[in-house]
Amino acid sequence: MRKKGSSLSKFGYLLPAIILMLLFFVWPIILTIYFSFTNLALTGSAAANFQFIGLDNYQKMLTDSSVKVSLITTVIFVIFSVVGQSVLGFVIAYLMKAKNKIFRRVVGAIVLAGWVMPETVAAICAYTFMTDKGTLNEILGFFGIGMVSWLFKYPLLSVVLANIWHGTAFSMMVYQSALDNVPEDVMESAKMDGANKLQTLFGVTIPIIKDTALTNTMLITLSTLGTFGMVYTMTGTTVQTLPIFMYMRAFKNYELGYGTAISMLVLLIGAVFSIFYVKIQGKEMEG
Repeated sequence: MRKKGSSLSKFGYLLPAIILMLLFFVWPIILTIYFSFTNLALTGSAAANFQFIGLDNYQKMLTDSSVKVSLITTVIFVIFSVVGQSVLGFVIAYLMKAKNKIFRRVVGAIVLAGWVMPETVAAICAYTFMTDKGTLNEILGFFGIGMVSWLFKYPLLSVVLANIWHGTAFSMMVYQSALDNVPEDVMESAKMDGANKLQTLFGVTIPIIKDTALTNTMLITLSTLGTFGMVYTMTGTTVQTLPIFMYMRAFKNYELGYGTAISMLVLLIGAVFSIFYVKIQGKEMEG
């Protein structure tokens, strides 16, 4: 009886957290799923008296060419942003590993400055950097290269570069922690066996931290998939990723039902990426 009472008391401590999770996490998800099967709108009769329309929103997505364009744009944006953040973060962390504490703190603070900014503030900084009279064109002009309208000619490239700059610090910190935990005796053994720096890097260091790399890749993939403020602030609706397209449909065209259906597509893509990374990590652990 004491054990049963003890377990009930423990459950009682968790009850407030469970209620909050149900109210602010589980219930909104259930509502979003339900609304995706309705004709809910922001204005008109469908705003007050929306109806259940089954799979109509999802059938519409299959025939909507804008969804296909947005999907391709999202995949390109995510892949290049994730690869850029992960690779650049690892390179910075690796180059800082052998440096003294003062150097690491200074460089770390500079890289972190972009990450700690709110997304919209970081987007404004990137926007001013890439405008026709911005710092980037000033630098190019110093080397005799003509002005480039980055935000108009290469909007997708611009937001990818801005997102890489904004998110690299997270990968840097993750890899710094992983590299600091690489056993020194393993590194010394590799050197004694005659391995040079590149052989040690690709043959010893990277295999040891591969699980960390996979976890980091999964986290920044899911984070990048939902990026809205960076893209919208810099390009408006020119670069139409799925979050931007969802916003346009839900709040510009007032089609909330269709917008929530598109959000389900974003959720599905995130789930696919998560399952893919988990399976890879599972195979690596079995190997």
